[in-house]
Amino acid sequence: MDNVINILQDILHGIGSFLGGLFGEAGDLARITDDSGLLYTAVARWVFIFLAIFILLKSILSLLRSKNPSEVWAYLHLSTSEGETIDNLPITHWENVIGRSSNCDLSIDDPAVSRNHGTLTRDDQGTWSYTDLGSKNGAYINGRKIKKGRTAELKPGDELSVGMTQCTLFPISLEERRNNIQMRKMDTILLSPWPSLIALTVFQFMTLLQLKIGLGKEFNSSIPLAFFGICVLMWAYVIMLRSMRRKGFEMETIAFFLSTLSLAVTATCYPKAVFKQFLAVAIGVAVFIFMCAYLRNLKRAKAIRTAMYIGAAVLLLFNLVFGTEKYGAANWVSIGGLSIQPSEIVKLAYIWVGAATLNELFEKKNSLIFTLFSGFCFCCLALMGDFGTAIIFFVTYLVISFLRSGDFTKLILLVGAAFAGGLIILKFKAYIAERFEVWGHVWDYAEGLGYQQTRTMTAAASGGMVGVGAGNGWLNQVGASDTDLVFGLLIEEWGLIVALLAVLSIITLSIFAVRSIWAGRSTFYTIGACSAMSIYLFQTILNVFGSVDLFPLTGVTFPFVSNGGTSMIASWGLLAFLKAADTRQNASIAISLSEKGLKVEKGDDEL
Repeated sequence: MDNVINILQDILHGIGSFLGGLFGEAGDLARITDDSGLLYTAVARWVFIFLAIFILLKSILSLLRSKNPSEVWAYLHLSTSEGETIDNLPITHWENVIGRSSNCDLSIDDPAVSRNHGTLTRDDQGTWSYTDLGSKNGAYINGRKIKKGRTAELKPGDELSVGMTQCTLFPISLEERRNNIQMRKMDTILLSPWPSLIALTVFQFMTLLQLKIGLGKEFNSSIPLAFFGICVLMWAYVIMLRSMRRKGFEMETIAFFLSTLSLAVTATCYPKAVFKQFLAVAIGVAVFIFMCAYLRNLKRAKAIRTAMYIGAAVLLLFNLVFGTEKYGAANWVSIGGLSIQPSEIVKLAYIWVGAATLNELFEKKNSLIFTLFSGFCFCCLALMGDFGTAIIFFVTYLVISFLRSGDFTKLILLVGAAFAGGLIILKFKAYIAERFEVWGHVWDYAEGLGYQQTRTMTAAASGGMVGVGAGNGWLNQVGASDTDLVFGLLIEEWGLIVALLAVLSIITLSIFAVRSIWAGRSTFYTIGACSAMSIYLFQTILNVFGSVDLFPLTGVTFPFVSNGGTSMIASWGLLAFLKAADTRQNASIAISLSEKGLKVEKGDDEL
């Protein structure tokens, strides 16, 4: 990998030399004195805050104001056996539970109908099918009984008999399809991406100049090359998607902003590694686009889950055999001088196999396989000593398990078992026990186990609201300041306001993921989005609270911001699950109108 990086650096040497001259020799010619550098930093710190507020709040408010519109896909006409009309139920999801329970998507007030009688689902092509869930009185389509657990196609006009109720499926009219489009347009609030992109470009340029001043002689040509690369990547992505008539870029804008901060953090701590971090951003964007395109087809997404199971297991076993220990955990693998964390990539596979369609949620075999796989992951992470990642996986497992079953009792038992397992781990993993030992009073161990956190809090206090300027801090001399303690580094160099905006960005993505549940096309997408949200949110909590001693220091990264290639790639990959759950009009590359069944005349909508 290092050879590839060196080749790329040689190829781009001309660009790097030009940019290096622009920010190096040109700077020498201009004789940027210490006084002028201090003046620039003093002014730029406030400009950075206003730019960050404009970039992030614009995207955050757009996400919070937008609605994931709920649409009518068909109607289920209910009547008695004598033909008397009972009700006409609109079908607003691709996957629906039919039953007597009021919690069912299509509730039927009939004592002969089971609480969860069956499911009515729609595929990507618009074909509806019915699956019986082992109902007491069974179900019939046009007089033919459907066996327990079997699925049968339900065509428009077919008669589905459940209990004493006759159900007939009717498609929506062309006029209603047009109304769906109009309602979705009305519910969708998409702001123009260009002002945010321009502001972010200015932010990147000013950051580059600030790093030139702050780093001094440590500033090298790879730094402007990396910032130039992320700027081009950002504009190329938006222009490409706009040519495809896509308009929703709030999530990506947030991700590009946080990735820019990551480049700045890397430049502060390891100036020579900035280009590697940019390559990780570029690979992450490529993974994001690929996953969005692949998730467009639900059948195809489900088909590769076996490969995901196998791939994740191989990665974890490979890590166990060839892993090297850093900071007490053997979760790193060195290949050709390049260190990677397989567990970060496994996060993507874990969510992929954990997500399930509605019919699969009622299959005990499916849940058992996922539970066994989860246990395998927990055991591997425990053997590696990767306590922080194990907690994140467990929280994600709880989220997926609840979304699959809705059973709080089961979750309570799992938490109890996890607590007992945690006590056992503390007994045999001394370094983890030590972290808990100093939790809450690190100042008593300021020169020992509390060294990192006390320095982090001291540096954060010196940064205040606006920071001391990128490259001007001293926390970069403390180990893990660019990863586990990056929140403190953000406060020191960028100020508390920018650091809190970064946290608010992750919270906003999480809120948007939860809201997507109500309009999700499939439980596969809603479980995937909520699982990705749980990783984002809990990982941020562990990183932020751990660095300031509100939680034990667990050694996890801040999504998008911390230095680290596999962490960056995984952060962009997780974003694809959120994007796949975004049903706003033309907002997501992960959704096409043909998948929504809106085959209307050309000109009725933008493709």
